[in-house]
Amino acid sequence: MTSTSSEQRPFQATDLGTLAVLAWSGENPEDEKDMPFLLAYSLGDTEGGPEATAEAMRTLLDNAGLPLGGPVLDGARTPSLPVSLLVQGDQAVVNMPHLNAQCVVPPEWLAAVKQRGHAYFMATTRAWPEATPGEPVAEEKLAEFAGAEETMLNAAHCLLPARSLR
Repeated sequence: MTSTSSEQRPFQATDLGTLAVLAWSGENPEDEKDMPFLLAYSLGDTEGGPEATAEAMRTLLDNAGLPLGGPVLDGARTPSLPVSLLVQGDQAVVNMPHLNAQCVVPPEWLAAVKQRGHAYFMATTRAWPEATPGEPVAEEKLAEFAGAEETMLNAAHCLLPARSLR
């Protein structure tokens, strides 16, 4: 007989290495309106390399109850979702248990999040060492990484309502 442990694995934010969040917007084929996207990923730059950062991200997402590969969790319909989005000025801040990550967002992203009221957030276990924070990422490279099956299947997917300070 086997049993499943409900015990949460220990998590240390330093095991993630350099965590980055990248913002962009693009047309949603379902309604032909821009969708604001946020992608959280590690550079894979810890002592254990990309494998260690993937395990740390997997633990973070698992401990937060965020399944890899889907379904897309809707923060507006799931008030207990442990991920939230704050938009202030030209910054997006994603809050999760054990970490907060922020990035500068472009004006078209802000327009899309204002129109929709939410952003599509993906947190992937797949390391992306070529996408250095603060450096521009070519549209082709972004599409290649973010749209790859390996990235999508190893990511938690959420629609996060955009909140702001009042």
